[in-house]
Amino acid sequence: MSSQPETYEFQAESRQLLNLVVHSIYSNKDIFLRELISNASDALDKLRLESLLDSALDADTSDLHIALETDSEQRTLTVRDNGIGMSRDEVVQLIGTIAKSGTAEFARKLKEAREAQDAAASAELIGNFGVGFYSSFMVADKVSLVTRRAGEAEGTRWESSGEGTYTLAAVADAPQGTEVTLHLKPEDTEDHLYDYTAEHKLRAVVRQHSDFIPWPVRMETEKPKEGGEGGEGDEAGGTERVVETINSMKALWSRSADEITEDEYKEFYKHVSHDWTDPLETIHTRAEGTFEYQALLFIPSRAPLDLFQQGARRGVNLYVKRVFIMDDCESLLPDYLRFVKGVVDAQDLSLNVSRETLQQDRQIQLMHRRLVKKVLSSVKSMRTKDADKYRTFWGEFGRAVKEGLLSDYENREAILEVSSFPSTHDAEEQTGLRDYVSRMKEGQDAIYYLTGESRTRLENSPHMEAFREKGLEVLLLTDPVDEVWVEQVREFDGKPLQSIAKGQVDLDGEKDDEDDSAKDAKNAERAQREKDFGPLLGWLGTALAEDVKEVRLSSRLTTSPACIVGDADDVTPTLEKMYRAMGQELPRIKRILEINPDHPLVTALRASYEKDSGDAALTETAELLHGMALLAEGGELKDPARFTRVLAGRLAAGL
Repeated sequence: MSSQPETYEFQAESRQLLNLVVHSIYSNKDIFLRELISNASDALDKLRLESLLDSALDADTSDLHIALETDSEQRTLTVRDNGIGMSRDEVVQLIGTIAKSGTAEFARKLKEAREAQDAAASAELIGNFGVGFYSSFMVADKVSLVTRRAGEAEGTRWESSGEGTYTLAAVADAPQGTEVTLHLKPEDTEDHLYDYTAEHKLRAVVRQHSDFIPWPVRMETEKPKEGGEGGEGDEAGGTERVVETINSMKALWSRSADEITEDEYKEFYKHVSHDWTDPLETIHTRAEGTFEYQALLFIPSRAPLDLFQQGARRGVNLYVKRVFIMDDCESLLPDYLRFVKGVVDAQDLSLNVSRETLQQDRQIQLMHRRLVKKVLSSVKSMRTKDADKYRTFWGEFGRAVKEGLLSDYENREAILEVSSFPSTHDAEEQTGLRDYVSRMKEGQDAIYYLTGESRTRLENSPHMEAFREKGLEVLLLTDPVDEVWVEQVREFDGKPLQSIAKGQVDLDGEKDDEDDSAKDAKNAERAQREKDFGPLLGWLGTALAEDVKEVRLSSRLTTSPACIVGDADDVTPTLEKMYRAMGQELPRIKRILEINPDHPLVTALRASYEKDSGDAALTETAELLHGMALLAEGGELKDPARFTRVLAGRLAAGL
């Protein structure tokens, strides 16, 4: 018994998206069946889990399975499961709305891929945005869905021809679970539309894409009768129709790595990740002894679109003795490894474990520590043995991995070992800290770095001048997270990390091979300069008191007249901006103005001051000097209009 169907329209955005999916140039149309079987498998997993957690759930779990049924005359294919099912509201939410989040972005990118005739890009986008159910319309003119949630009395029928509308009706006698019936389009080999009612085709698709599904996929097949094929009991035709399980149901992670092909790994990854590209790296591991578990983890080849979005799904699937417990188990891996996908199967964990108790479970914590070390060691091995693969990994996930330098003190050294950073050593290739240390010059006792918004800005910074002249390598850190972790990570391999924009820099101290007389001569020269420039420094400190806390001579400048530096423990200007953007007000931080005693502008300013210390134009020159130093490091002027007027006036006076 069913109620009269009610017709609804897809949202305008969803209609556009559905049209793109149906008419995309996606070449491997077999994938629609894998999507439907994967959805059915998820429904069975969820029913098993809910029945374990809720003993009062009125649900039949005695024979959980997936069934494929065909009708060659009517050209229909039905995928049925007796899993958790859906309520009417869930049908509207999950089926009636396509790609609930990111619909417009998906539509735009898929349209671009289609116009570019890029089938691979289209396939990848379909997987990334989770609209696999609608891939059914690539092979079907109409799709019908009948479902009833376990524990509810009434079911729901959903039906659509993919033309922008769908119907909903109540079904009183619907069985538990979900049944999806595809009214197939005619065969078209040019468009890769095959006969999806043919037994051999369905068997081949299931074997290729869904052989590892942990639930039986059953289909009625034609088999020789017992005693047939020429035997005395053979009747005409010698065959009969029998229901057969057509997938192996072998949990891939429980098999030896020697028994698994690369293609099997790839297909399993695509199942658990809903990604359409091959994984970059496969990590198959097991632990034996007092606490046993098996893990099959994958590093994707591309970062997901929501890698840095709040609320994005992350984590791996947790099983206990091959029984599904939960997906997106965040307790097994830290947030900075949120891109890792896969399965962890524990042997001794309680089946009733909940998300609330995971953090306190000792065995979960033990698995967490071991899995983190395994992933990081795999990345380190990748870096050593396959530079191209590592380069891809770091380009996609390096920014996320560096977050671990802030949160995972236990593995901080391991994270530093697998990290790479841009540096002045090579304009194209990034470097590791271990490689940086191996190239340090004799007498150099620190790892130098500079943080900022872009490599170009950092390379042109006045702070770089003396380091460039002396051939000292500097790390150029431009990721926002770099501003934070360098404040907490003080050293690597016994070498301190030192910002070249903070504190005092004495590069002459790098030359330990100088004799005592040479050092004495330099010290005497430095003392004399301090004495000669003392009055000017004192006056500048007073004239610029509102903006700087100190004015001193610089040993890091060679061509620029001045630069702005901070004390060793000061917050950097970029980090200060980040805090303010997040709504965190900070007290104003005054910084230090360093001047180059050899620059003509500074020597002329000193001469003018000694000639007439009361000249009003000197104050304007001091403001210009400070403003130029701010602009050189990418800072913001307190009063740009005044700076422009003063500069224009001084230029006009000199013409």
